[in-house]
Amino acid sequence: QLQLVESGGGLVQPGGSLRLSCTASVNLDVYAIGWFRQAPGKEREGVACIRTSDGSTYYADSVKGRFTISSDNAKNTAFLQMNSLKPEDTAVYYCAADPSVDFDYGLDVIEYDDWGQGTQVTVSA
Repeated sequence: QLQLVESGGGLVQPGGSLRLSCTASVNLDVYAIGWFRQAPGKEREGVACIRTSDGSTYYADSVKGRFTISSDNAKNTAFLQMNSLKPEDTAVYYCAADPSVDFDYGLDVIEYDDWGQGTQVTVSA
């Protein structure tokens, strides 16, 4: 069974940067990896996704130009580089993976079967 472990969350000031990591227990060569976030009282939303076979990516409008998703298939790890962070980026961030994602819907929660436990990101002065 696929297991995912996120790391890299923390407290950062507005305008700062964080890099989240998502390490998988299996080879990710033919997976789609998604990063999602959930703020208190809000639904989980897709932030970015990557198709590891060809590096295709897709971003939510709210993070486009500020966040970058990438993967290192040799290390079974995906990353989310977050720059120019804003207080509204505060949330628990989750990674998810699935080998059969319809990439046109890569930011939809329902596309993914396996999830990590989440890592807290807090953007505050």
